[in-house]
Amino acid sequence: MAEGLRERKKRETRQRISDIATGLFVERGFMAVTMADVAEAADVSVNTVYNYFPAKEDLFFDRSAGVVDRLARWVRGRDAGESAARAVLRELREEVEAVSPRVGLMEGYDRFMRVVHEAPPLRSRLWSLQQEIHDNLETALREETGADDADPLPGLIAGQICWLHRTVFDAIGRRMLAGHKPAEVSREVLVLLGDIEDLLDEKVLNYAVREPS
Repeated sequence: MAEGLRERKKRETRQRISDIATGLFVERGFMAVTMADVAEAADVSVNTVYNYFPAKEDLFFDRSAGVVDRLARWVRGRDAGESAARAVLRELREEVEAVSPRVGLMEGYDRFMRVVHEAPPLRSRLWSLQQEIHDNLETALREETGADDADPLPGLIAGQICWLHRTVFDAIGRRMLAGHKPAEVSREVLVLLGDIEDLLDEKVLNYAVREPS
């Protein structure tokens, strides 16, 4: 019981620091906020902040852990008879149709994106996260198809799937920054998803089809 309580308090402290830091970043801009500012606002020591978040970028992208393996999870969980790319397209359509905050369709996302656009370190970290997404997806495709390390196809297909994923998120970010409402952006991006699917080669759309069990 004592260990469980201790872990819960650590999670709550971490979340509180993250939430306070996000508020400061949105209010002042990423570059203007220091780790000391976050510690003071959260009423903890600077060392405590660093114990939970080794870098300031970690504070901003606190929820990235669930993002970097998302495409790989979608591919591993694809339906029987469904390819890797079609599984990702389906999952994205479901999120967009639901006007889901998980794809940025929420009030306030424009402020989040504005902070990213104004901070070179965040743009650099975002590029690194995108590379992690690609690498995790390529690993999943190799495992799912049995391709060996010398086969370039899983990496190429992963690049195409990451392109469609990134295109959707870029479109959502731009439209939200332009002041569009989430429901309006949802309708626009659903059309975009259809256009993206039309552009994809059949080899991409039919790669790694899961055999019926």
